[in-house]
Amino acid sequence: MAKIKKGDLVQVISGAKPERGGDRGKQGKVLEVLAEQNRVIVEGVNYVTKHNRVGQSQRGTKTGGIETMEAPIHISNVAVVDPSTKKPTKVGHRVQERVKDGVKRNVRVRYAKKSGKDL
Repeated sequence: MAKIKKGDLVQVISGAKPERGGDRGKQGKVLEVLAEQNRVIVEGVNYVTKHNRVGQSQRGTKTGGIETMEAPIHISNVAVVDPSTKKPTKVGHRVQERVKDGVKRNVRVRYAKKSGKDL
């Protein structure tokens, strides 16, 4: 089961320091998880400039040029942020009994290991 999911708030825990132009310490929301490549795309982190070929759309407007976008970052370089302390933490799973429509079910729930709160 994946420890980081789309929509999680994560913090970059490795890389260059901000004073050297890096992203270490930045927090952002996970936009996409690329499970096959073990990478995630985080909002506001690892910006790259991409040059797109200039073309025309159906209406005649110009497309292309230089655009900045978020590039994937390795999943080991980010940590989930604890909702109560706003600091990076490890994630665990525990089995809880949930009742839905009168039926009891055992469900795996993610939680922040230091505080014990559900994510």
